[in-house]
Amino acid sequence: MKKKEYKKELYHLQVQLVKFQKHLIEKDKKVCVIFEGRDTAGKDGIIKRFTEHLSSRDCRSVALGVPSDIEKKSWYFQRYVNHLPHGGEIVFFNRSWYNRAGVEKVMHFCTPKQHKLFLEEVGNFEHLLVQSDIIFYKYYLDISKKEQEKRLKGRKVNPLKQWKLSPIDQKASNLWDAYTEARNEMFLKTNFAFAPWIVVHSDNKKEARINGIKHFLSRVEYPGKDQTLLVYDNKVILEINPENINQCFH
Repeated sequence: MKKKEYKKELYHLQVQLVKFQKHLIEKDKKVCVIFEGRDTAGKDGIIKRFTEHLSSRDCRSVALGVPSDIEKKSWYFQRYVNHLPHGGEIVFFNRSWYNRAGVEKVMHFCTPKQHKLFLEEVGNFEHLLVQSDIIFYKYYLDISKKEQEKRLKGRKVNPLKQWKLSPIDQKASNLWDAYTEARNEMFLKTNFAFAPWIVVHSDNKKEARINGIKHFLSRVEYPGKDQTLLVYDNKVILEINPENINQCFH
């Protein structure tokens, strides 16, 4: 996708996002969108394009750090509940409670018992969100190992991106297979009918951002919706099921 084409298409989609936000504020609707994915998959970038022209008073991006000692002693989902949207607000989670199914499992930050309990509880938790009239979407940004290594190398040499390079990021390539195994288990056990996973192929950042926004807007309702702008590429956006899980990823 050429830069000029990307900028033009992004502008029209961001106009649609503003229309949607105006509608959700008027109707007091609550929206929660989570973005998961391997390190360097582009979570920061896609959230930035979603939020760039939205009202900051009614839109938040949440990226939680290491839990405090008190949070470690609390119900696992408790600190995330505090950040859920209120009426008229949209919240984007840059990584979410699914940390327990990915990073925490692979890096041994949680016990096998805690991981198992999470997979058993998360369905009930998300069902409560949906039952509470929260518009809820789960996106997983997929990236190839080759592209991840390229981006990690770029972070090492770019002084403006070195803040993104954590000790966990530096282990990402070496633990590729472990993350793959954890991801596949997560998808098989948490891809619920009421809260399905959406995979976004993100080796091409521009295509991932454009198609991610298109998919989201195609699924929500608001006045002035232009359906002609929201036809997304099925090679970039995939809805998974147990039969096609191995074909959905790099």
